[in-house]
Amino acid sequence: MTQVLNFVDGAEVPASGSRTLDLVNPATGEVFDTSVLSEQSDVDAALAAAERAFKVWRKSTPAQRQLALLKIADALESRAEEFAELEIRETGKIRAVVLDEEIPECVSALRFFAGAARQLEGTASGEYLPGHTSAIRREPVGVCAQIAPWNYPLMMGVWKIAPALAAGNTVVLKPAETTPSTAVLLAKVAAEFLPQGAFNVLCGDRDTGRALVKHPITELVSITGSTRAGIDVATVAAADLKRTHLELGGNAPLLVFGDVNLAEAAEGIVGAAFYNAGQDCTAGSRVLVDAAIHDEFVAELTKAAAAQTPGEDFGPLNSEAQFGRVRGLVERLPSHARVETGGTPAGDRGFFFSPTVVSGLKQDDEIVQEEIFGPVITVQSFVDEDEAVRLANGVPYGLASSIWTNDLSRATRVSGELDFGCVWVNTHGPLVSEMPHGGFGHSGHGKDLSSYSFAEYTRVKHVMTRFA
Repeated sequence: MTQVLNFVDGAEVPASGSRTLDLVNPATGEVFDTSVLSEQSDVDAALAAAERAFKVWRKSTPAQRQLALLKIADALESRAEEFAELEIRETGKIRAVVLDEEIPECVSALRFFAGAARQLEGTASGEYLPGHTSAIRREPVGVCAQIAPWNYPLMMGVWKIAPALAAGNTVVLKPAETTPSTAVLLAKVAAEFLPQGAFNVLCGDRDTGRALVKHPITELVSITGSTRAGIDVATVAAADLKRTHLELGGNAPLLVFGDVNLAEAAEGIVGAAFYNAGQDCTAGSRVLVDAAIHDEFVAELTKAAAAQTPGEDFGPLNSEAQFGRVRGLVERLPSHARVETGGTPAGDRGFFFSPTVVSGLKQDDEIVQEEIFGPVITVQSFVDEDEAVRLANGVPYGLASSIWTNDLSRATRVSGELDFGCVWVNTHGPLVSEMPHGGFGHSGHGKDLSSYSFAEYTRVKHVMTRFA
């Protein structure tokens, strides 16, 4: 076995201590490697490097930042196979999905934010007070601590570092402890085009993350993770009034009305629910269906779900802990719930779980209220539009949702009533770099992707000059 090291101040470096973290292949359940476990002194060194680099990078022009990000995008694209091998080994993802979908999205985001660097928006300068000219400066925030999740290690890492670097900030990124390798490789690739220390990666655990958040050099903290982790970050950051960007859990409702093509809707929903084994904050796992078509739709949904094969159509759950969590949610189902298909582990090794559909559920059931993050679909029924909206909004999360109907008026009306940061109509899951991604409530605040994300990595300064 080898060891995944930190990347600090332009070079791979070991941690100051001797403790390590095991890296487990979730497709086999076997340890294949280790990573260093960073401690306080490692956090100090990485943030100090980022602070030094910020003095240089903040003075770069938008054109210079654009060029650097475009070169990073090209390098990532040219080394796609290398990135994919690392990503697959640590996540168990389907190879074609990583190469054909996820890595191209990473490249797209880098290129989008390269353009955003040269398109600063703000109030026009002018004379708002006689004899004085006012102008708005949009400046980088400073050193950003960023914490990435294990479900999309590379893509979420790119979504964080791209807008931060485009705006002129420097970064210390902590990947999830189970999936550090692609973040370290990305930093190594990027180092050729950035000032030394502009992009650093620290491997570690929750204590490493807390040290990053708490550190006086850190100006902004961004995390993609669970609601619990987001609350922890926000609590620690509040003590020093640090800015936070929180992209947290989700529990997306999919409202299926009686005028849809049942088979087509079922196929689309199963794809949205089981993508990445359901380990997606926007996963289409909470289906609400018109009572008039409930039984027929459940039959179609069950048929489509049962046709999915773990290991071929989707990969394993990321860790033994996540496997146990999903299994526990299913095992604790109330007596009124009905497992239509699945509900059990799949295979004789690794952390695979069978595609599962559960019907007969009530709004206050644990599996309805909690984010599942596994290949499980829950089904409830509604009698009218008002009840559909009430059930949809009746969870603490507010990230994503979808409406399945052929009635444009209904889709427009209901989309305005749903309390979620994204509403899809007759689809569920597609994201593009130009549009924002982020939610409300326990799904956090702040946006990934789009010019809205770029703006969050800037601060606004008013400069007034007296000329009379």
